[in-house]
Amino acid sequence: MTSAILPDEIVALATRVVHENSSIARKVAIAESCTGGLVCAALTEIPGSSAVLDRGFVTYSNEAKRQLLDVSDDIIEAFGAVSAATAWAMAQGALRHSDADVAVAISGIAGPEGGSELKPVGTVVFACARRGESIEDINAEQRLLDGKDRSEIRRQATLVALELLLP
Repeated sequence: MTSAILPDEIVALATRVVHENSSIARKVAIAESCTGGLVCAALTEIPGSSAVLDRGFVTYSNEAKRQLLDVSDDIIEAFGAVSAATAWAMAQGALRHSDADVAVAISGIAGPEGGSELKPVGTVVFACARRGESIEDINAEQRLLDGKDRSEIRRQATLVALELLLP
């Protein structure tokens, strides 16, 4: 399947996510920051995605993370928006506010501005939470994506998030 909007590699992976999750009747939710809805866009590009995608949250601002996903001020102030703690809270919030079985959260610095020595441009944190698991079971991972520009970092982050949604 090809798409006029998304790169073929994203469409191919989104197709796998939809088909594999559909085959086990698993619903997903996405909490996106730096990807700005690209993960949801990739999934909805695939026929049959309504059997899998419960909902998506684009929480680009800290206020949106607070309001839509219940990420506490304490977490954002102590660790920053781009942190494992914030991504964990985003994933948990996506589960709480959905009927999904699994949620993936993405928060990062796509650039070209916003980076620092500790968190350079390309720093992206991913978290995956499954309904019924304790907070200790949430998988969170920080990566430094090597993109030549903002679009490339967002593309790579979308691919990582889709991989996390595979059963």
